[in-house]
Amino acid sequence: MNDPNAAAAALNSPRRVLFASLIGTTIEFFDFYIYATAAVLVFPKLFFPASDPASATLQSLATFAIAFFARPIGSALFGHYGDRIGRKATLVAALLTMGLSTVVIGLLPTYATIGVLAPIGLALCRFGQGLGLGGEWGGAVLLATENAPPGKRAWYGMFPQLGAPLGFICSGSIFLLLSELLSDEQFFAWGWRIPFIASALLVLMGLYVRLKITETPAFQKALDREERVRVPMLSVFRHHPRALVLGTLLAVATFVLFYLMTVFALSWGTTALGYPRQQFLLIQLFGILFFALTIPFSAQFADRHGRRRTLLWVSAAMAAFGLILAPLFSAGLPGVLLTLALGLSLMGLTYGPLGTILSELFPTAVRYTGASLTFNLAGIVGASLAPYIATWLAKTYGLQYVGYYLTAASLLTFVALWLTHETKEEDLTI
Repeated sequence: MNDPNAAAAALNSPRRVLFASLIGTTIEFFDFYIYATAAVLVFPKLFFPASDPASATLQSLATFAIAFFARPIGSALFGHYGDRIGRKATLVAALLTMGLSTVVIGLLPTYATIGVLAPIGLALCRFGQGLGLGGEWGGAVLLATENAPPGKRAWYGMFPQLGAPLGFICSGSIFLLLSELLSDEQFFAWGWRIPFIASALLVLMGLYVRLKITETPAFQKALDREERVRVPMLSVFRHHPRALVLGTLLAVATFVLFYLMTVFALSWGTTALGYPRQQFLLIQLFGILFFALTIPFSAQFADRHGRRRTLLWVSAAMAAFGLILAPLFSAGLPGVLLTLALGLSLMGLTYGPLGTILSELFPTAVRYTGASLTFNLAGIVGASLAPYIATWLAKTYGLQYVGYYLTAASLLTFVALWLTHETKEEDLTI
């Protein structure tokens, strides 16, 4: 009469599962992106010595990159406990790590107050953000995919992916609102702190939702069969090196594209192209809508036609987009709007099935660790230095080389996908 599996299924209703996976990643990416925006607009002026503005921006973007090097550490740490103890407790811990790091950023004194300790504190908090996100993403994707009914794994798996555009829309909107309501003096004096401190309320809401869910059926079966491994990360490196390498490479272009369309575009648009901060933030929010709208479309296509086929076509389109990026982005306001609409549409098409295919590459006993590591190692290769590299390429060789950079990354991903098997029919309970 008291079947624990039936009780868990009733508690983990589709609505509860999808909302829990979506709300957590939305909060995590909101925290992550408010840093990205502030790294361009705020931190160069407040946290680094008053010198050459271009040098201050590059130093600020270097702290932005720290999180991407922390994310694989978070993957290994939280992935270990996610594969050993369970998805639920690990997701709660990851959300707390991210949330606390973000709130502390909002409380940090600036360089004018404490000197060199200011950028050091900023770097440490950014490391904490990366650590938390490194553990959050994989668990949220597994929460969705391991609860998915047959034939709908990509559809379920895209809900955590929707957290990226929703988090960006929230972060961009709040900075845009602050820019409208506050003078530049007020914004730089205290207004920029509001998004970081206010994220505490979102974290509390996310924790409440996460605490209401139970373990996924796939992980519960692994527990029942006593299939847990002692050190999941070592098992991934020892027994699944091909999946780890190919999974990392097939996600590289996704990261390069996104951070070119967001961090680099914001930096280049408000400096070299001369757009006001408020106007360009509004342009980016327009582009992010295309990102959000194309994620569900690509997930449905991946469920019908396969993950590999879907991503191969999108990677080829991204490579072609890189060849026209420079002339399009330089063609005035219509060109900028079209660049971001096209680029972020392609981002949605590649991002929608990405979490699903990465989770399907690994067995249950090491899935949290394996999926998280591939995603976050790709972040190091594709995203950590993307704004820095793109800025250097544009200043040194011209904007067209930023497009070539994207094309090269897309071709690398295309080759990795070509070498990867189709995962649509994989059994996640194994």
